[in-house]
Amino acid sequence: MAARSLGIGPAGIRAARTIEIIRTERGLSQRRVADRVTALGHPMSNTMLSRIERAQRRCDVDDLAAIAEALLVSPLVLLQGPTAP
Repeated sequence: MAARSLGIGPAGIRAARTIEIIRTERGLSQRRVADRVTALGHPMSNTMLSRIERAQRRCDVDDLAAIAEALLVSPLVLLQGPTAP
């Protein structure tokens, strides 16, 4: 039986968009965030982060936790999505 590809659901898309919003609001490049994630012990390239932000790559729970730590936010913030000012 062939493995089926898992699509990215609404929570994943919301998290992807929120990662991009927070990263750009803080003036961080994808490379800088990926370097921070890697320094935290979760190897990630800027290409991987780019694909996560564009919802072309699934962001698993380990990715989410490491990206949140690199952005100095709670993983819950990434899952809830951007909030109005």
